[in-house]
Amino acid sequence: MTRIQVFDPAMCCPTGICGPAVDPKLVRFAADLDWLKSHGIAVERYNLSNQPLAFAEDEAVKTALHTEGEAALPLIKVDGTVTSHGTYPSRDQLATWAGVTVPPPSLYTEAVQELVSIGAAIASNCEPCFKFHYDKARKLGVSLEDMRLAVRTARDVKDAPARSVLALADRYLSEPTAERPKAHTITLTPTEPATGCCSGPSTTSGSCCS
Repeated sequence: MTRIQVFDPAMCCPTGICGPAVDPKLVRFAADLDWLKSHGIAVERYNLSNQPLAFAEDEAVKTALHTEGEAALPLIKVDGTVTSHGTYPSRDQLATWAGVTVPPPSLYTEAVQELVSIGAAIASNCEPCFKFHYDKARKLGVSLEDMRLAVRTARDVKDAPARSVLALADRYLSEPTAERPKAHTITLTPTEPATGCCSGPSTTSGSCCS
């Protein structure tokens, strides 16, 4: 099993993800290490503030600190060999060192999810849904133009059935009676009450919605 050791500079907590101002690089790196762990990679992380003995007992780390000072940190070792120092590596670098395949990034981001939700709100005529997802999309930095595109797409999809039935009506009303498509005849069994197409039992023979 691959073993990755991380020797961090002095931080307020083991990962540095605390306090009022969190460094985005530390957040990303912590997520990358968790990702490695999920793939069965052994990860050990040491903080100079809380575990100075680990730094003193490791010859490579001690030498780097003696030569470069804290500028040598963070220092990364893979299976006992120093692979980087002075900067936090990317997930791609960590994956290469650990022999793990990085999946392609997902296109379904949180911003895309909100655009899909805006479209769904339009399709379902849900005003509270639209307002909620509009606000969330704005907080994620989604542009008004992208939201307009999502609304336009949802409107086009939603209007398609209406356009289709209007075209059908136009065809029926513009063609001679003899050329109209024959209506389908539905034969009901004796146990089935006569019904229209959109509502309960039909009171008028051949009625649709009334």
